[in-house]
Amino acid sequence: MQDAISPWEGSDPVARVEKALRERGYAGTVLRSEATIFTVDDAARAIGAHPEEILKTIVLVADGKPLLALMRGPNRIHTGKVKRFLGARKVSMASPEVVYGLSGFRIGGVAPVGYPQELPALLDEDLFLHDTVWAAAGTDHAFFPVAPVELQRLTGGEVADIRQ
Repeated sequence: MQDAISPWEGSDPVARVEKALRERGYAGTVLRSEATIFTVDDAARAIGAHPEEILKTIVLVADGKPLLALMRGPNRIHTGKVKRFLGARKVSMASPEVVYGLSGFRIGGVAPVGYPQELPALLDEDLFLHDTVWAAAGTDHAFFPVAPVELQRLTGGEVADIRQ
């Protein structure tokens, strides 16, 4: 039996992010780096920013439906707070396979935009302590700067206390 081909095979994830950003009126530029941005510390070194200025995009599943948690670099998600905020019964982190199947993004390059269907997003309120945060743009070598207020507009997300 032949393996099923991923719908993302041959798709350029960075191009999808750039297209989504343009369609939403983002005026900045997606940047690329030889260095990886796989972890928060990697990203901070590659970009020349503090870890607190790095945006982590985490895919969660709440009562069977995917959503995004947009977190300040060192902060950790508190699924209990997400559960209470949403009024959900169950909230868990999506597996890397689910993230890729849903978005075509691999862990380390998960972007806050560029999904086939817009996902609800929750923004860690600590993001707003910074003028600019740096988000992955589809791979672990592409990123873009964005003001938290602009990130909220781009994602249609809600600001929430969702950190541990």
